[in-house]
Amino acid sequence: MIESNKAILVVEDNPADFFATERGLRKAGLANPIVHAESGEQALEYLFGTDRYAGQGPQKPGIVLLDINLPGLNGGEVLERIRAEERLRLVPVIMLTTSSDERDVQMAYRLGANSYIQKPVDLDGFMAALKRLKDYWFELVILPKT
Repeated sequence: MIESNKAILVVEDNPADFFATERGLRKAGLANPIVHAESGEQALEYLFGTDRYAGQGPQKPGIVLLDINLPGLNGGEVLERIRAEERLRLVPVIMLTTSSDERDVQMAYRLGANSYIQKPVDLDGFMAALKRLKDYWFELVILPKT
């Protein structure tokens, strides 16, 4: 289970989708800090403690919710960088995306994603999906100590 003091890194370029995700996680009862990265580059800056996050040092969130279709570095490239870093290798990465393309699913798992979730189109379905995500990753699953 992911500890309540561990941050949730949401990598999402669409502000409306980020706010819906944040709202859904809060509605599901999560009190974890939520960090928003609007691009793959910004996510890596946060994780590696560079550029705008240089004063904070490298970060290790409890979980990463990663969109595939991002401007600049895409979700697959971000996932590759996460899995290449020993310190981050065991952090759960959930691909949370609108894409149902089988090539995207294959790529995500090949690169080390822990799960692939297609965002439901309707808000109620999306909120229900986030509740199930919370129940599994924050209450049920046993993760290695890192």
